[in-house]
Amino acid sequence: MQIDDWSPTPVLLTVDLVILTLREGRLCVLLVERGEDPFQGMQALPGGFLNHAGEEILDAAYRELSEETALSSWSVHLEQMGTYGDSGRDPRGRVVSVAHLAIAPGLPEPVAGTDAAGAAWVPAEALLAGEVELAFDHRRIVTEGVERARTKIEFSALATAFCGEVFTITELQQVYEAVWGTELDTRNFYRKVQAAKGFIIPVDSGRRNTGGRPARLYRAGPKTVLSPPLIRPVPSTAEEDTREEGE
Repeated sequence: MQIDDWSPTPVLLTVDLVILTLREGRLCVLLVERGEDPFQGMQALPGGFLNHAGEEILDAAYRELSEETALSSWSVHLEQMGTYGDSGRDPRGRVVSVAHLAIAPGLPEPVAGTDAAGAAWVPAEALLAGEVELAFDHRRIVTEGVERARTKIEFSALATAFCGEVFTITELQQVYEAVWGTELDTRNFYRKVQAAKGFIIPVDSGRRNTGGRPARLYRAGPKTVLSPPLIRPVPSTAEEDTREEGE
């Protein structure tokens, strides 16, 4: 083949968003119902093509986030999590997606964007279990996005992104339990959080009535890396559960 005969393969670029929040104590992912082909009527992650050749990828992600949730850049944690470009992932041709993880506390009921027929919060556990069929390779993206969040809250202060500006340690524990999908011992969790210096900072005179004695309020501290980290509990096996019940 002569070099003059070579031409680059046409590639289209999109952004997809794994948007996480807690609703009624459960980790939830925002899904939209596709209003057009391909995969019309199926559930998918919010996202879309770049508006024009000059639009930066991060700007496109923030634009899609704003269109789907009305969130502004200052109110949400947004980070790039991976690139997905398998040749058969999109029937329209070679489409590469740059996926982003977005986290914010207490997000409201979603309103579908212009190219979606509907939008809803879906429990992450249902998606990970394959109970909901997703378009494209979005189940893989969701799975890797949730696992990224689970891992990062072990070693970073990302868990505070699920909380409001001020929060109690109990509310922070609920974040860890929802994201990890497991119950935690309250005293042990309190001890580990307090040991991670700079993770959270008490709010002066801040108290919240929780039905018993007022709980102290905290805000995110200056440290983004937890030292020591809060390691995720290892799930017990059926044999261990049986042994514990017999003790």
